[in-house]
Amino acid sequence: MEFLPKEIDKYVEAHTSTASKLLNKIARETHLQVLMPRMLSGHLQGRVLAMLSKMIAPTNILEIGTFTGYSALCLAEGLNKNGRLVTIDINEELENRVRGYFKESIYNDQINYLVGNALQIVPLLEEPFDLVFIDADKINYIHYYNLIIDKLPSGAFIIIDNVLWSGKVVETTSKIDEDTQAIINFNKFVNEDVRVENVLFPIRDGLMILRKID
Repeated sequence: MEFLPKEIDKYVEAHTSTASKLLNKIARETHLQVLMPRMLSGHLQGRVLAMLSKMIAPTNILEIGTFTGYSALCLAEGLNKNGRLVTIDINEELENRVRGYFKESIYNDQINYLVGNALQIVPLLEEPFDLVFIDADKINYIHYYNLIIDKLPSGAFIIIDNVLWSGKVVETTSKIDEDTQAIINFNKFVNEDVRVENVLFPIRDGLMILRKID
């Protein structure tokens, strides 16, 4: 996921606003105590998510893929006063940890943390989401997208993580694995979808930003 030279990467992070003590705690404990800590959004991406959320000032946010709660808390920074964030994750083993982090935050009362299969939960949600962040299993990216796109109001935003997939989306020398092919197919699909306008940012492992236009 490291596409920039290390010195440039360090410079970028050094000239990006600091995160809260709680976010730093989550990052530290995730790296020390949780499997696959690279799934954490991290400092730069977290500040990008927070900034985008503050620009949009959403009333309702949907996050598919909570992990340890770092990105949810970043997104929550932009919620308007009466806003709500729904975040879904299938990993029951992380539930107590994540709920603990949320309780430590000032956004706890605005967060609805659901543990279960997002493919089953999302169709039951009725909120008109202004902002959606997808960062879950890559095979189902297209399914999550199809579940939400027609329910979103015009002008709503979707952010999708890992769309560069450690650079594998442009590799031609090795056999393409299932996850990589899913990302390639997804990127092609949304790039051709006339319902949205999109831009792919080479931030960390790639963020695709979509805005619904119809």
